Amino acid sequence: MHKSQGRNKAVRRFECTNCGAAAHVVRGTYDFAESGLKRVRLEGIKLIVCDECGNADPIIPRVNDLMRLLTVAVIAKPYRLTGEEIRFLRKYLRMTGDEFGRLLHINRTNLSKWENDEDKVGAQSDRLIRTIALSLGEGLKGKLEEVVRKFPEIRDEPGKIRIDMDTEKMSYKYVEAA
Repeated sequence: MHKSQGRNKAVRRFECTNCGAAAHVVRGTYDFAESGLKRVRLEGIKLIVCDECGNADPIIPRVNDLMRLLTVAVIAKPYRLTGEEIRFLRKYLRMTGDEFGRLLHINRTNLSKWENDEDKVGAQSDRLIRTIALSLGEGLKGKLEEVVRKFPEIRDEPGKIRIDMDTEKMSYKYVEAA
């Protein structure tokens, strides 16, 4: 008997998390809304796609590394931070609104207005938020000097950009969004 004969190859079957039907794995692009940010796209990621309803669930490798990279991409972006980005950075730091507000010397109401885009964050507060996130964020201190040196390039307007992340190369790029 040949060595491979008589052995069953393990075939992994996937089930749709939406409807329970059979699903298969493909490589593709995924809008990563679960990150808490509207304009983040994962490129070249494995997706479990349902044969019936078309639902797609990502298989995210090295999720902690990916979230760290996304945090750097948000901090280093060349536009003023949006409210959802400020909230994303605060949550990455695992801080409450009160805790984050104390670091920024603002009250929870002001922070809430920033996070909900009811009030524009000023240029100095924007840079302070980025610096705090780099200084206190897990695994981010090594990027501090590189990113801070780019601060003069930050434009005061929020800018409509999307962050495209390559999950294999663990890299990102900014793409002008519509």
